[in-house]
Amino acid sequence: MNDGYAEPTCSRAGCRAPAQWRIDWRNPRIHEADRVKSWVACDDHREYLREFLAARDFPVSVHPLDPGLEAVPR
Repeated sequence: MNDGYAEPTCSRAGCRAPAQWRIDWRNPRIHEADRVKSWVACDDHREYLREFLAARDFPVSVHPLDPGLEAVPR
């Protein structure tokens, strides 16, 4: 079913696979605690993207992506 919205694709450079995960993160050196950014990931790149952010000491959380929910501004 196509409801007029594009399917989210993985945030990993060069990957066009459908995303199944949302990775929320923040750079504490430049973002206040309430400023959270999100990337989306396919199964193959979920851990790669999480580790990329965690290696920089960014707070990171990973959640299943529910395309039925609308994004909420943070």
